[in-house]
Amino acid sequence: MAKILVFRLSAIGDVAMTVPVIWSLSKAYPDAEITFVSQKFAAGFLKHIPGVKHFEVDLKGRHKGFWGIIRLYFDLRKLGKFDVIADLHDVIRTKILRFLYLFSLSHFAIIDKGRKDKRNLTRINKKVLRQLDTSVSRYAKVFYDAGFKFDIEFDYLFTKSPLTEKITNITGPRENKWVGVAPFAKHKGKIYPLEMMEKVMDLLSDTKGVKIFLFGGGQYEKEILEGWEKRFPNTISLAGKLTMEDELKVISNLEVLVSMDSANMHLASLVNTCVVSIWGATHPFAGFYGWNQNPKHALQINLPCRPCSIYGNKPCFRKDFACMNLITPESVYSKILDEIIT
Repeated sequence: MAKILVFRLSAIGDVAMTVPVIWSLSKAYPDAEITFVSQKFAAGFLKHIPGVKHFEVDLKGRHKGFWGIIRLYFDLRKLGKFDVIADLHDVIRTKILRFLYLFSLSHFAIIDKGRKDKRNLTRINKKVLRQLDTSVSRYAKVFYDAGFKFDIEFDYLFTKSPLTEKITNITGPRENKWVGVAPFAKHKGKIYPLEMMEKVMDLLSDTKGVKIFLFGGGQYEKEILEGWEKRFPNTISLAGKLTMEDELKVISNLEVLVSMDSANMHLASLVNTCVVSIWGATHPFAGFYGWNQNPKHALQINLPCRPCSIYGNKPCFRKDFACMNLITPESVYSKILDEIIT
């Protein structure tokens, strides 16, 4: 029985994109013991994969900083020897862990993030505009390099999950068409201007038979979404009200989720929910498109400078944020409506 230690410490969307691979690996090797090292949020979807144990890393507490990584190593050592150590992150923290495991006789397999290709994709001049390997395929290759043979057969964790009384006390009963809106991302280059999203909300809230659910996290996002809840009819903010697992259950019951290039797109993909995604500084060519999502649902403007960033964290080259500002609220609404009707 193979013992496999997997590192992917953050972020939510990146961890979510490991699920099709870990699920397929577990199915192909049911006797394998897989320990997945990640933050607390990962438990919400890893618990649905047989044979996978979630080891919670506390990057803000016990495992914070250099000495925290040393403590993490000793915590993991208590689990015994691992045959394979799969690094799906390849950052300073996991490099230190790999060094500490150097004499463990474990086989190391490390992700190739394709950094050079991504630089060529996002540079301003002589851009090489082509589809790069997806994150899912890069994760899978780590295990292929370690000698495991399997196909990616994952469809979804669950779909149209029954809703508990705790959830329906917030959402109300499952009636009409449910539409989700997740308007935030970590960086500005991936966020549709909020004043334009408000126009989308205007159109949606006036649509007969539609109920809107707002998704976000953190105090700033929570305050904005609660303001929208008060302003727009038939709208409920879920920010800060549900666990990750319960949010997944609600998302699985949506007709469609409107999302940025962000974690919510990937969470919806895990529960077979259609996503209308809005792309600005980033691009699906970088390999971060939602699992099994239809490319026709991606809203984006073709500009010579796009994409200018992998993560959306660079200042706008044109200074006018045209990649987002040229996507009209009407076009977003029309795409949502197409999915509600069909």
